[in-house]
Amino acid sequence: MNLILFGPPAAGKGTQAKRLVVAHNLVQLSTGDMLRAAIAAGSELGQKVKSILDIGGLVSDDIVIDLIKANLPAAEAAGGAIFDGFPRTLAQAEALDAILIERDAPIDVVVRLKVDENALIERIEKRFAEQGRSDDNPATYKDRLATYNAQTAPLLPYYAAQGKLVEVDGMGSVEEVSARVEAALSALVS
Repeated sequence: MNLILFGPPAAGKGTQAKRLVVAHNLVQLSTGDMLRAAIAAGSELGQKVKSILDIGGLVSDDIVIDLIKANLPAAEAAGGAIFDGFPRTLAQAEALDAILIERDAPIDVVVRLKVDENALIERIEKRFAEQGRSDDNPATYKDRLATYNAQTAPLLPYYAAQGKLVEVDGMGSVEEVSARVEAALSALVS
C-alpha cells in the first residue's frame, strides 16, 4: 500500500505516519525528516536547505524528488510507503505518479487531515518551545502556512478526481485521530 498523508504543516502527519508504520509495516518517507537529516549532516545541500527553511520557503522539486527516489527501494521491500510532506505541488504530484506508475506501485489513498489553522499556530508555538526547530519558528510558520494554502491545498482536487482522497478530522488526541485514520483505511479495504 502506498499512501499520502496530506495536511498543512503541524497537522500531525508525522505523528500519524509513525503510527501507521507500526500498524501496517510500511516505510515513512518524510521529506521533512530527510531534509532535517541533510541539515544535521552539515553538507552543502543541508546548508542550502537550512537557509530556505529558515525563511519559511520550500525546497525545490528536484531536490525533494531525488530524495524520494533514493528511498523508494526500501519502501517497496517493506510493502509500501507513507508519503509525509510530499507532494507539495502539482508538479511533484505528477512526478510522483509517473515514478510510481513506472514501478507498478501507484498511490492507493490520500488521507487529508483536516485541522483548524488557529489550533495549528498553537501547536507550532508549543513545538517550537519544546524542540526549538528553526522551521517551527512561529514568525516563519505563517509564511509556511500561506505557502501551503497557495501551492499545496490545490492538490485536493487532483487527488479527488482520481478517487483517492479521503478526509479525516485531524483535531483531537493522537489516539482519536489515529482511530479515524484506521477507520478510513479499513473502509477502503472492505
